[in-house]
Amino acid sequence: MEAVLDAVKRSTKGKNEARRLRAAGKIPATLYGAQKAGDAPAPESITVDPKPFMRIMHSASGLNTLITLKLADGGDARVLVKNVQLDPISHHPLHADFYRVNMDRKIKVTVPVHLKGEARGVKQDGGVLDFVHREIEIEVLPANIPDAIEVDVTNLGIGDSVHVRDIAADAAWTPISDADMMIVHVVVIKVVEEAPAAPGADGAAAPAAAAAAGTAAPAAAAAVGTAAEP
Repeated sequence: MEAVLDAVKRSTKGKNEARRLRAAGKIPATLYGAQKAGDAPAPESITVDPKPFMRIMHSASGLNTLITLKLADGGDARVLVKNVQLDPISHHPLHADFYRVNMDRKIKVTVPVHLKGEARGVKQDGGVLDFVHREIEIEVLPANIPDAIEVDVTNLGIGDSVHVRDIAADAAWTPISDADMMIVHVVVIKVVEEAPAAPGADGAAAPAAAAAAGTAAPAAAAAVGTAAEP
């Protein structure tokens, strides 16, 4: 997915300036990366509006959205979001980091895994689908970053699994997570049953308690009678 976001360069920095910008309804941000090949990466201080920015963050592609950052001075930059700092209580964005990408150079990104279908081992055999890893890392050109990678679990039976090595590489991207990393498998939940009580154990306990009580009562009465004699 691609999106467009307006940005304004700023010359002032520091915590006080950041507070002032937030109070004015803006997000202080930093743009990293060289503008041209061979340039030294010089970070630039910018501001963006929170509403369009959060719409991008809440989209299907989220942090992997390729953004055209339209700077007020007329310069555009193709960027990805590197980091977003959120308020721990309100969850409003406090600061964002963007980095320029070379559209002709592959990058490494982490993308979510989406499961497709209902596993045979769950539907027919009463198994449980265990979704072990919900993201994998891939190598891809910025323009080809997928929103998610789909894994079909329809034919998975009890004990079957899908690993990274089982995911067919797409023409646009290549998985680079550990090939042996398990994505999902179907397992059987073992139910441990309590051992039944020994026959007559409960029934024997009650008469024994009653007998003990019966023995104790005459003994107590005898003791009282003895104490009462002159």
